[in-house]
Amino acid sequence: MQVPPETQVVIDFDDNRAASALVGPYGQHLAQIERRLGVVVDSKGNHITIGGSRDGCDAARRVLETLYAQAVKGQDLDQGEVEGAIRAVIAQGSLFEFDAKSAKSAAFDSINLRKRPVRARTAAQDSYIRALKRHELVFGIGPAGTGKTWLAVAHAAQLFERKEVDKIILSRPAVEAGERLGFLPGDLREKVDPYLRPIYDALYDLMDARIVERALQTGEIEIAPLAFMRGRTLTNAAIILDEAQNTTSMQMKMFLTRLGENSRMIVTGDPSQIDLPNGQTSGLAEATRLLGGVEGIAQVHFKAEDVIRHELVARIVAAYEGSPPRPAAGKS
Repeated sequence: MQVPPETQVVIDFDDNRAASALVGPYGQHLAQIERRLGVVVDSKGNHITIGGSRDGCDAARRVLETLYAQAVKGQDLDQGEVEGAIRAVIAQGSLFEFDAKSAKSAAFDSINLRKRPVRARTAAQDSYIRALKRHELVFGIGPAGTGKTWLAVAHAAQLFERKEVDKIILSRPAVEAGERLGFLPGDLREKVDPYLRPIYDALYDLMDARIVERALQTGEIEIAPLAFMRGRTLTNAAIILDEAQNTTSMQMKMFLTRLGENSRMIVTGDPSQIDLPNGQTSGLAEATRLLGGVEGIAQVHFKAEDVIRHELVARIVAAYEGSPPRPAAGKS
């Protein structure tokens, strides 16, 4: 026998296209809201009914109104955006007055790019964006799927678009090739591409493809393995070092001391995925220990609950870390 819900909320949306985007392919956005907030959501055209606890229904309503306001503006809705809206509403708690158009921006900071705005979806991402805006050197540390590299590229792209820097420099240690890239076929870009593919993906996702290609041709966006940084002084640039957990102590010191005038440096890595030979100290671990509390340097640590790539990824990371999975809000 099915127990009737404690509360029922009915919402009618005016814009057919936005309402369809709100539901998601095969209703997956509504299913995600159901799982995370412990409610039952039913959709019939522009007519959506929410059933469940009073707090759950109120939270689901605010999530739907936030997402609808984004869809009306023409913004794409994916699982990450839905998760971000859910977390923003949970972070806000119960509000007597709720403005869907401004609630999300008031809760979390954002990076405004020409192609589209990039908003923080978790409290850790919000702290990360704020740190990127305020510090010349930022360490983003945590598991895969937390957005640390993606947001770093977004911030670099914003600085480049605003002409606050002249170029973007992207680097990553090629541990699997032992840094001996000369043995691989092709030119430098072809040798390094396999290792920097995640950064390429972020660039093309956040910037117009034609601008990216032109900037790569002119050198305004430079892709370089860590070994090629030695002896350089990097000025007027946004510099990103990805997968920094695979740097040695000497490599990390060398990289950090490349920071030149009017430059910003972002170092990202996951200490749980070190591929260095046994017994070799990770440059990332040593740098975060030595530089903690140094003025002008910020460190932002992400956890399993900050994973926004896919719900299952968060559970997988939590399982490997030996911690229980994050329970859905609104469920006991």
